[in-house]
Amino acid sequence: MSQEIFLLPDVGEGLVEAEIVTWKVREGDVVTLNQPLVDIETAKATVELPSPYAGTVTKLHGDVGDVMHVHEPLITFDVGTASGDATPATSQHTAIVASDTEAPAGEGREAVLVGYGVANEDGLATRTHRRRGVTSTPLATISSASTPVSTPPTSLAPRSTPPVRLYAKQHGVDIESLTGSGRDGLITRDDVERALRADAPQDVSVTASVGSRGALNTSRFVGRDIESWATGPAEERIPVKGVLRSMSEAMVQSAFSAPHAVVWMRVDASATMELVAGLKTRPHTQGLRLSPLVIVALGLCDAARNFPGINSSFDAAAGEVIVRRSVNLGIAADTPRGLIVPNIKGADALNLIDMAKALNVLVEKARQGTTTPNEMIGTTLTITNVGPFGVDAAMPILPPGTGAILAIGKIAKAPWVHDDEIVVRHVVELALAFDHRQIDGALASRVLAHVGNFLNNPGVYLLAG
Repeated sequence: MSQEIFLLPDVGEGLVEAEIVTWKVREGDVVTLNQPLVDIETAKATVELPSPYAGTVTKLHGDVGDVMHVHEPLITFDVGTASGDATPATSQHTAIVASDTEAPAGEGREAVLVGYGVANEDGLATRTHRRRGVTSTPLATISSASTPVSTPPTSLAPRSTPPVRLYAKQHGVDIESLTGSGRDGLITRDDVERALRADAPQDVSVTASVGSRGALNTSRFVGRDIESWATGPAEERIPVKGVLRSMSEAMVQSAFSAPHAVVWMRVDASATMELVAGLKTRPHTQGLRLSPLVIVALGLCDAARNFPGINSSFDAAAGEVIVRRSVNLGIAADTPRGLIVPNIKGADALNLIDMAKALNVLVEKARQGTTTPNEMIGTTLTITNVGPFGVDAAMPILPPGTGAILAIGKIAKAPWVHDDEIVVRHVVELALAFDHRQIDGALASRVLAHVGNFLNNPGVYLLAG
C-alpha cells in the first residue's frame, strides 16, 4: 500500500478557498475511481469532487464547515500497488494530487488528472493547473506512460460528469439505468432530462421562486421567521464566508472604486403585460415560463446594440475603457445560498423564445444550487428585479467589472395620462446605476429611455429585430 494525498483543486477561475459542505465518505471507507467524495462550496458555486483513486480513505483533512485553501491536503488514501502503481482517474478536468513519496521532477508524477466540477461533456480535459512549477500531466502523456493505465473495474458507476451525477441525484433519477448519448457513452444532462420528461405525469415547466429577484439575502438569516425571533438567542454571529463573503467583498470593492450615478424613469408597461399574457396562450410557448423580465432583458440587450458604450468596463490599471460587442447578461438571483449573479452568455443574440428558455435554465440551476463557476464570470450588464418583493424601486450597486445595472420595481396598476386622458395602466419604475468614469449621464439616459420605449411598445422592436 502507498499513501496518496488529494489536494483541494482550483475548481474555477482562480478561486483560492472553498468550504466543506458535505462529506460523502468516512475514514476507513473503500472507494472506487470517480466515486463522489465531498461537496464543496466556493464563493460562486457548489461543486462535487470525485475520487482520483481506488483505495481506502485514511484521513479527512477537514470537517464540515471548515474553509480549505486551494492546494491544501483534502483527503489521504491508501492505494493498492498490485498492478504496479496507483491508478488515478482520467476525467474531464485537471486537479492536483500530491504523493507522500514524490519522485524528483521528470522521474514520476506529482500531478495527475482528476475529474471535478463543471466538466465539458465530451470527455476532454480543458484546463491545467500549476503548482511549484509542475504541470498537470496531459491525457496523452498518461496514456503513453511506461506504466500502463489499468481499466477501471466494471462495477463502477456509469461514466458521467460530477454535475450530471449531482443533477440526477437531486431529481431522483437512477443514473445507472440511463444510456449515455455523449462521446463514448458519456451520460449527459440531456440524458437525465429526457428521463425526467419520460417519467413526468404532467408539464415540467420551471416554477422556481428565485432567479428573477435581486435581494441582499443569506441562507442563515433570511425570510419571515417569527418563532426564531421570539425564541432564538439574544445575539447571533454569522461567519462571513462563502456567498456572503463574496458578496460583501464585491460590493465594498465596487462601492469604493467606481463612482456610482443613477438615472430613473417611470414607464407604462401595459403593452408588455399584454404581450406576455398573449404569449402564454400560444401553443409553441406552452410549458415555458414567461414573465415581463424576458421583455426587459431583450430591451436592455437591444439598448446595448444601439449604445455599445453601456456594455463596458473601466480598466484602471491599463487606463482603458473596454467596450464589448457581446452582452453577458447577469441576473441577480435570490437563492437559499444567498445573492448570486449568474449570467447568460451572448444574450444579445437571443430572440424572445430563446431568452425565455435561457432565463428558465438560469432560474432552475440557481434554485437547485447547480450554477457553475463559468456561469458566474464575465458579466457585462446586469438586471436586478426587486418588484416581486413589492418594492417600487431600488438604487443598486454595480457588480465589479461591469458598467451598468438595471433595477426593476414592481409592475402595478396606477393612474396614467394616456391619449390625454387619465386611465389605469400598468406602471413600473426603472433605475439604471452606472460607472460614471466611462458612462456619462447622457448615455445612461439614452439607454434607460430606450429600455422604457421598448417596454412601452415591445412589438415594434421585436418585429424590427
